[in-house]
Formats: sequence, structure tokens, C-alpha cells
Amino acid sequence: MRRTISFTLNGKPTRLAVDDERMLLWILRYDLGLTGTKYGCGEGLCGACTVVVDNETVRACSTPISEVAGKSMLTIEGLEHEGKLHAIQQAFLRHNAFQCGYCTSGMILSAYVLLQKASRPTTAEIIRHMDDNLCRCGSHTRIVEAIQEAAGSKERG
Repeated sequence: MRRTISFTLNGKPTRLAVDDERMLLWILRYDLGLTGTKYGCGEGLCGACTVVVDNETVRACSTPISEVAGKSMLTIEGLEHEGKLHAIQQAFLRHNAFQCGYCTSGMILSAYVLLQKASRPTTAEIIRHMDDNLCRCGSHTRIVEAIQEAAGSKERG
């Protein structure tokens, strides 16, 4: 059913007249031009399409736009502030925590949520939290190190 959906996107009020069952991923990429959110598996399993809705990770490929009505959403494009990358983005760059880069936006946003909930997570907590985000290039060790740096945590336990 077509209706007007209102939500906050990257800090800005947003209103769209759309089919309320259309997947969030397609709204972001095609209607709003925010292509940082990637299409991966299309089933919400790989994490490439991860965005943050009300401080929780959400898979945009399997979330209808109606589920974000009245909520606050953050995409990778909204993470930087006034032209300055967020600490987690800077850490990913410093640690080369990506190869092809396809999973990177989802990884970064998942790490962002983790650091909102646990400012100094252990290695085990990082691994457990990031387990649902797949990286086929094998950058896992560097991803964990980047998250540790962003958290200011060097604990390896």
C-alpha cells in the first residue's frame, strides 16, 4: 500500500510517499541515492546491508520501509560529521580492515552499535557481536583490531 512514511535519516527529517512494504535497501539506494548500503545476500544473513535504526542494527534488504516509520536511521553516509570521519571509520582505514570493501559499511555500522553499547568490549565480545557480518576477503583480524583501536581497548582476551 502506498503511503507517506516519515523518519529521521542521518539526522534529517525525511518524508517519502512509497509502497510501505518496499524493502528499505531499495529506498536508500534508488530513491535516496545512498549507495553505501550494499546488496549482499538479499536474505538478511550477510550484513552488507546493515543500517542503524533506533540504535540497533537492521538488515535493510529484509526490512520493509514501514518498519522505520517514526524512527531514527543512520547509514554509512551519515556517520561522518562535518567532513570528519568517525573514529571507527578512521580505525578501519588505519588497519586496512577491508579488501574489496563490499562488507565494510555494514561492518562499520555494526561496530558503531557495539561501541555504543560497550565502550571497551573484549575481543570475545567483538567477535561475538560481529559474527553475523560476513567478510569473504578474510579481513577479520584487522576488523577486530580496528574496533579495539576505536574503543581504545588493546585487551586480547
